[in-house]
Amino acid sequence: MSLWKRPLSVELLTQLHVGTTVPHLGIEFLEVGDDFIRARAPVDGRTKQPAGILHGGISVVLAETLGSCGAAWAAAEGHQVVGLDINANHLRSTTSGWVTGTARPVHVGRSTQVWQIDLVDDAGRPTCVSRITMAVLTPR
Repeated sequence: MSLWKRPLSVELLTQLHVGTTVPHLGIEFLEVGDDFIRARAPVDGRTKQPAGILHGGISVVLAETLGSCGAAWAAAEGHQVVGLDINANHLRSTTSGWVTGTARPVHVGRSTQVWQIDLVDDAGRPTCVSRITMAVLTPR
């Protein structure tokens, strides 16, 4: 059984993000499952810090993008979600390739949601773990 309250697809997520930070940084949506969303970010000139490794902020942008999308489609029709808190633990640096993130819900409630986002490098090694708390706003 799917967590999503309305239809969700990679194509829809990609279309909704045209003209935003997501395509500007090269982030690509890859997969939507019954209870997860997966996307990846390139490790290139747009996303590296001066030391030549993936900028930690890019990991957070990817995590927040995934968690926010998940929360939005897990919320009831007409409800809006906004971020309350995000944290990220950077576990391993990456100098090339892609970082892939997978978001899964920890808690989906009426007023808050918590999402876990795990990021891995091309070899499947963990690079970052993040958790985002979202507020669910009822329609006015």
